[in-house]
Amino acid sequence: MGDGLTMQNPGEIRNVCVYCGSAPGDDPRFAAAAEALGADLAREGVGLVYGGGDNGLMGVLARSVVAHGGRVTGIIPDFLKRREIGFEGAQELITVPDMHTRKRMMFERADAFVALPGGVGTLEELVEQLTWVQLGRHEKPVLIADIGGFWRPLLSLFAHMRTQGFIKPEFEVRYLVAEKTADVVGMLRAAAARAGGAGEPLDPRL
Repeated sequence: MGDGLTMQNPGEIRNVCVYCGSAPGDDPRFAAAAEALGADLAREGVGLVYGGGDNGLMGVLARSVVAHGGRVTGIIPDFLKRREIGFEGAQELITVPDMHTRKRMMFERADAFVALPGGVGTLEELVEQLTWVQLGRHEKPVLIADIGGFWRPLLSLFAHMRTQGFIKPEFEVRYLVAEKTADVVGMLRAAAARAGGAGEPLDPRL
């Protein structure tokens, strides 16, 4: 695999991939969290890798990173770019042919992953990364930003899967949970230092 699949130094978080909604959601805490996370990433010198849109929480997050002097890499499929507005303020806005290429490139560009509130697409991206970690295909930290308790039903579902015997101790789903965006970067750095490597991902085409 290419160089983009490993971190240069254990614990070094250079770029974080953030999954979040292309809608703002009904709770104003969601947009406030996206704005605060963008400011934190910029202040900590951590680049943002995300889906490239200018709508909803995606747009709030990206605009906040840029407004606070940070770097944004947006990766958007061609068909979505025709339907949505790409964030033209990104230092790098990459158009790719399909979703598989987008997800692969987002993985390669990132040292860690964060899920803010979002819809089905956000859920799918989060669960894919959790599956890869569960199967030992990479050790990049995955953090669930449980803003206003948004992700608690999912966390309860994971607990239910454990009690029903579908998540075995030897194949535990490993993730971090933060209720405040101020904790995100520090938690990611600590987890990356413990992991010390990235591993090799599954081919997203499979």
